[in-house]
Amino acid sequence: MARKLQKFIILFDNPNLLYFPGHFISGRVIVELEEDTSVLGVYFHVVGEGVVRVTDRRQQIFTDKENYIDFRMRLLGEPGQGPILLSPGIHSFPFKLGLPLGLPSTFLGKHGWVQYFCKAALREPNGLTHKNQQVFIVMNPIDLNLEPSILGQPFHCEIEHKLGMTCLSQGPVSCRVRLDRGGYVPGETISIWARVHNQSRVTIKKTRACLTETIQYISKSKVVQTETRELSSVARGKVKPGDTDDWTHEQLYVPPLPPTNLRGCHLIRIQYDVFFIIEPNNLEKEIKLQLPIMMATYPYRNSDGTLKKKKGAQYPNNLPIFRPWLNEKSFE
Repeated sequence: MARKLQKFIILFDNPNLLYFPGHFISGRVIVELEEDTSVLGVYFHVVGEGVVRVTDRRQQIFTDKENYIDFRMRLLGEPGQGPILLSPGIHSFPFKLGLPLGLPSTFLGKHGWVQYFCKAALREPNGLTHKNQQVFIVMNPIDLNLEPSILGQPFHCEIEHKLGMTCLSQGPVSCRVRLDRGGYVPGETISIWARVHNQSRVTIKKTRACLTETIQYISKSKVVQTETRELSSVARGKVKPGDTDDWTHEQLYVPPLPPTNLRGCHLIRIQYDVFFIIEPNNLEKEIKLQLPIMMATYPYRNSDGTLKKKKGAQYPNNLPIFRPWLNEKSFE
């Protein structure tokens, strides 16, 4: 039938292939034939799945999989029915399916993914089956206006740490950090206030704040791989013994990021953090304060529905799907 079948494709009504949970996907399977052709049927299968595949240093493979959608339908033919004769020309078989609520967003990672796709099959009486498939994208947005109100409030963290040998240390390094809130969207800036009081005898080489993304891959309920990447950073200089350094409204940019809502996925977790880092001027390990934040899709709005635009925000028109930094050096 290869010479008889000129075209076998899946066309979505939505050309950008982007859908939201609860919405309908619809389109047509197009079959173009050169001559009269007998077929047993046209079959359609919608799949949504999460997959993890990790190979460790000992070449041990960890895999896991879960399904979010597994829906099958016949677009032509009935069970037990004989062959159907299709005439030459173009045949169009429509499909329509409502997506379940609560689907995790499409995610493409180094060791796992959440993907959605449709498969079509055209079966001949002689046993030959022609197949095609088309990927589509699901975005489950996070709206800050619908999340707990505490995310809109300032977020504090503080620590005291002694540098140097105890017998030589005059006092601790104390640090207090505050973020303007706990939830952000790509294109906004994170406002940071901090006070670093160096009561030790060791000079602090610099202080730094960075935004990180951590991806955890899970197999059989166990974390088998973790990746952390630094997405942006801002730094200040030395703090000598006895001195105090104040961060006042320093800005940490949130770059364009793929939609990160993986609620409903039990195999991949994504977390965003602001780390405030104190780097001593000796061989001691740096001091880190970790402030977890939420990365959302839709920003805060005023009571009248207008955008509560954050100063300095540059909201991107489109969010990427891929993470090009996944092959870059990890954040330590």
